[in-house]
Amino acid sequence: MLTLETLVLQQDDFRLTADWQVAAGERVALIGPSGAGKSTLLMALAGFFAPAQGRVLWQGRDLAEIAPGDRPLTILFQDQNLFPHLTLAQNLGLGLSPTLRLSSAQTAQIDTALTRVGLAGMGARKPGQLSGGQQGRAALARALLRARPVLLLDEPFAALGPALKAEMLELLDEVATATGAAVLMVTHDPSDAKRFADKTVLVADGVAQAPVVTAELFANPPQALRDYLG
Repeated sequence: MLTLETLVLQQDDFRLTADWQVAAGERVALIGPSGAGKSTLLMALAGFFAPAQGRVLWQGRDLAEIAPGDRPLTILFQDQNLFPHLTLAQNLGLGLSPTLRLSSAQTAQIDTALTRVGLAGMGARKPGQLSGGQQGRAALARALLRARPVLLLDEPFAALGPALKAEMLELLDEVATATGAAVLMVTHDPSDAKRFADKTVLVADGVAQAPVVTAELFANPPQALRDYLG
């Protein structure tokens, strides 16, 4: 269980509160206007933004005492977190060992993960040699290798066209199922939330509201969501 306990994020005139839980394996979308704090909330969960008050807990343990790299989560950004000077296999290898001193078994794991996401034989390529969709697949392959219990995504497929984005959401579903991860995904597209997420968090007016069943939220949207959707 991921718990946001009376969480307050604050910087200058920005303030966001959250007080809710996400169960293991649950899939949650975060939606709301630009600047409302969706990305900042993910950064706080990942350990890159310190809360002004409250706590973030995983299975009852306060994550404040855990360095970002050691937290039980993986975070993906729009740029897919791929290092341009490393090969695809090396980028994935970082998910297993930051020193890239990999055993033969770990190298085999990388090959298996690449095959699973449709990138078999591409381990020697650099990110710049891949399409946007292939880079997204590579990022998901690394998440599959890390197999952390929480997966955070900050609009990782926003630059993709509708058909390719739908394909990536299906792959994300497969990765989440394989790892059993709780997924929190920031999106500006209601169709992404409807396609992927069990529940949706509306982030608006200084509050990240408690998750609501996605179909119910969009069937009877509160005023803040109606304003956002137009």
